[in-house]
Amino acid sequence: MHSVTSQPPVPFRYPFRIFFLSTAVSALLLIPLWLFFLLSGSAAQPALPALDWHQHEMLGAFVNSAIAGFLLTAVCAWTGTRPVAGWTLAALWLLWLAGRGVMLFGTHPVLAMLVELAFLPAVAMLAARPIVATRQWRQLPILAVLSLLWLCDVAYHLSGATHWLRAAMLLTGGLILVVGGRITPAFSRNWLQRQGQQAPAITSYRWLEVLTLASTLLLVLAEASRGLPEPLLACVALLAGLSAGLRTLLWRGWQVRAEPLLLILHIGLLWVAVSFLLRGLAGFALVSDAVWLHALGAGAMGTMILGVMARVALGHTGRPLALPGGITWAFGLIILAGLLRVIAGTGWLPWAFGIHAASLCWVAAFLLFTWRYFPILTRPRIDGKAG
Repeated sequence: MHSVTSQPPVPFRYPFRIFFLSTAVSALLLIPLWLFFLLSGSAAQPALPALDWHQHEMLGAFVNSAIAGFLLTAVCAWTGTRPVAGWTLAALWLLWLAGRGVMLFGTHPVLAMLVELAFLPAVAMLAARPIVATRQWRQLPILAVLSLLWLCDVAYHLSGATHWLRAAMLLTGGLILVVGGRITPAFSRNWLQRQGQQAPAITSYRWLEVLTLASTLLLVLAEASRGLPEPLLACVALLAGLSAGLRTLLWRGWQVRAEPLLLILHIGLLWVAVSFLLRGLAGFALVSDAVWLHALGAGAMGTMILGVMARVALGHTGRPLALPGGITWAFGLIILAGLLRVIAGTGWLPWAFGIHAASLCWVAAFLLFTWRYFPILTRPRIDGKAG
């Protein structure tokens, strides 16, 4: 046991603290920066082509930070081991931060690539050590997804082909389905039982789990390899979307509508299903690629990441699972951001109005989170326990 005086600064006592803060701050900065690069006509541009930078950093800065905070925290609960903390955690965070710097300002492509690509393997190794030591083999699929995300990033850096970023987006949707499939029905069932309600209708079917995850993996591989004709890929996307949607609807999210911390998880999973369906429609040239990409990015990733961070930060700081004031508004704003961006992509809203309104809602959502959760993430646990 460490004494109180020997503990590291609070943000570096547990991975979720520094990385959830970083996720929120990156969300606040990425969209305004992207709008500046897109609309200002300024000579100031990032190291990558501006659109590539936007797509890449929504994964590298926003998603990867959230993955690191969640995974390295969850591993402790799964394995009963001590968290990554102190200097090791600080070094990992600085590696993530350096990656953001070289993607924005870097002038040496090879050095930038090596720095940026070092982060996910470091996260995977830190997560794998306790998993292997405690023989928690059921956690290996998550490490496999992490490895595939890294390989997509490698392929993008080596080729410059943006279909690798699209494949990484779809793979992140798959990761949301895996993690969401573990926590959403279990949390919903437990909450209903605590309310004195029966929850037998919240069920999972093995065949549907296999169909959903297999079709999602096939969709990712097809997007990455360009190995299927577009109409056939579109059919795979429609199958993945329909199975993911049915899987989520069978968990009856409307039964937990009184608990925003649970409802937001169901909505995040439905966003994944919608984005896959829109990918299918894009394959038949019925919508543009921007529609499904933003359903997945602004919709699914924004919603699920905000919802998971809000819950994990409360539970792991010894607080009751009761949302701080204003966070229900943040949930509404992030959902609205996704809707506005998708509708703007279809042309049903004027593009300039849609993109600005969606950006404003996105920034407001994460600004609310940062305001309300900064004290939670930077102060010791309220129950006096370590972490």
